[in-house]
Amino acid sequence: MKVRKAVSVEDIGIQLQDWERCAHWTYDCLSLPIQRKVDSRTAVNFPSKGLYAITDGPRADLHVAVAAAIAGGARVVQYRDKTLDPIRRHEEASSLARLCVGSGIPFIINDDARLALDCGADGVHLGADDIDLRAARSLLGDSALIGVSCYDSIERAREAVAEGANYVAFGAFYATGTKPLARRANKNLLSEARELPIPKVAIGGITPENAGDLIQSGADLIAVVSSLFSANDISACARRFSRLFPTAKSNP
Repeated sequence: MKVRKAVSVEDIGIQLQDWERCAHWTYDCLSLPIQRKVDSRTAVNFPSKGLYAITDGPRADLHVAVAAAIAGGARVVQYRDKTLDPIRRHEEASSLARLCVGSGIPFIINDDARLALDCGADGVHLGADDIDLRAARSLLGDSALIGVSCYDSIERAREAVAEGANYVAFGAFYATGTKPLARRANKNLLSEARELPIPKVAIGGITPENAGDLIQSGADLIAVVSSLFSANDISACARRFSRLFPTAKSNP
């Protein structure tokens, strides 16, 4: 795999102690074999609380940026890239899979169950237009983590639970540049979803300033794209989100 030139500390704005931690993870994790394909996957539990970091598409410093989010306390990482470059996507997903193996957190692929299988991810996140949950489970195996976008629908969430989803996601709760036409969800939906026996993820336009209200309403995890990965200091931003969860891991 071609290793891209690393950006400077100033470019990504993380503190020296986080840079040293990220560099250590990057070196170690690139040398680890991926061991999570279907039957050989080491089961990783989906967290009950915390920050769910979702990548923001192609960027030269993707590996270092994700390592910074993990250093700040991200409990899950999802690779989201809607471009049509299968070689680069496989290379990036495989690199991030190794990073997450080394840090002991789940690694999820957005939409693409085949890529999840090929890169050794822990699972896949499915939207309404993707393959159904049962087909994804058949492809990835019983130990795979499968999440389902439920938008503004508690009925869709109940169906996902019945079909064996590991978590459900609701939103968008606020205006978002990532999906400007996304259906908007009301935070009361999170209160209604407390009955569900699996983690509930809130997504859509979430910032450290508005996330607390969603957590109080019943969100178990907060999924963040732009406000995390566009931050000058990704690690510090991740810590701000992580500290909203009293029991969630947040590196000092």
